[in-house]
Amino acid sequence: MTITFTKTASRRNGSGHREQVQAHNQPGFSTQALHAGASRNHPHHSLTPPIIQTATYTFEDTADLINFMDERMFMEEATRQEYGRYGNPTVRAVERRLAALDHGDEAILVSSGMAAITTALLILLSTGDHLVVTDDSYHRTRVFVNRFLRRFGVECTIVPAGDMVALEQAIQPNTRLILSETPTNPFLRCLDLEILVEIARRRDVRTLIDSTFATPLNLRPLDYGVDLVVHSVTKYLAGHNDIMAGVIVGKGGLMMALRESQSMFGAVVDPTAAYHIGRGLQTLGLRVERQNANGLTIARYLENHPKVRRVWYPGLPSHPDHAIARRQMAGFGGVVSFEIEGDGAAAARFIDAMKLTHIAPSLGGVDSLIEQPAIMSYYDSDPEERLALGIRDELVRFAIGIEDAADLIADLEQALERV
Repeated sequence: MTITFTKTASRRNGSGHREQVQAHNQPGFSTQALHAGASRNHPHHSLTPPIIQTATYTFEDTADLINFMDERMFMEEATRQEYGRYGNPTVRAVERRLAALDHGDEAILVSSGMAAITTALLILLSTGDHLVVTDDSYHRTRVFVNRFLRRFGVECTIVPAGDMVALEQAIQPNTRLILSETPTNPFLRCLDLEILVEIARRRDVRTLIDSTFATPLNLRPLDYGVDLVVHSVTKYLAGHNDIMAGVIVGKGGLMMALRESQSMFGAVVDPTAAYHIGRGLQTLGLRVERQNANGLTIARYLENHPKVRRVWYPGLPSHPDHAIARRQMAGFGGVVSFEIEGDGAAAARFIDAMKLTHIAPSLGGVDSLIEQPAIMSYYDSDPEERLALGIRDELVRFAIGIEDAADLIADLEQALERV
């Protein structure tokens, strides 16, 4: 027996941004994160879903194999599997839950967030096609489209994040896709998804949104008409900095083509990793609510500190996309970017003085992590290109975990004394 869930509604709360509302007989987000897509009964009466640790599956006899082949030809999804590269029951259970959380028809787990991006781009684009990408997107995503896809005759135009006029002007007759994050990395720019989808539909262009920084708790781009959503599951969804995975979520026939490509590319998730992702999802609502609260508290603290030049956080009125974020997000996430007064050396002294955090490149886990993007992500980049993107030496990205906000602020306070 499979438990199914209907969509939750949303409304504006007293502060003006969206919040999820639990309608009568409809489960809330944390209930969905725990139960959506799950089987009511597991083998051996186990409460937790089992890990089906196998690479291959057996058949009783030739007739059983033929029945399976017929079923696979005529059904959207077979009731059993043949080989681990084509599917696994543990993985499929987590995929169903991820699809429900993002209000998609289907979700495809892959081996990393980059695998989610590259798989989607390689299937959606062909030689002679063109795509539009916003500039404040993950560095490696832009490297992939600018260097790798160009080798195959796919051209790319990069436009400023948030400039919808420039985005529409960049669309060409052969444009097939618009790709962006929201919020973006590292400046947390937020796209107006209603305008984005209106432009894309009018110009017959597909849309792909990397919603890693938002999570389905704070934003569901598919509800606005976006075609595909990807997440680095490594970040908030798994939530403990111990699993590598990505996911593609969407609706309709497009997901069937992506599912077929996954089996060819081999970017699969093993069942043990899928089990740990499912366990992480059980606390997703609790963790992200805490990180939303911590993020806003710390952003406000930093904005009022004399040794901090500027803060980027969509929950602050000073952020250029604050109005958009309030309108379409239920929370603002756990990443705060800010510039230290002084130079890169001052930022390094500040980071090295932090005691509760670790210097690391990821985000979204239970532990707070901190970095200088100029070193962590752009160390081997052209300095002029980096500065053109606003990545200054004194820029700091703080990925906030679930520690007590008061303790994090005390740690920030003593570290800022070193600046």
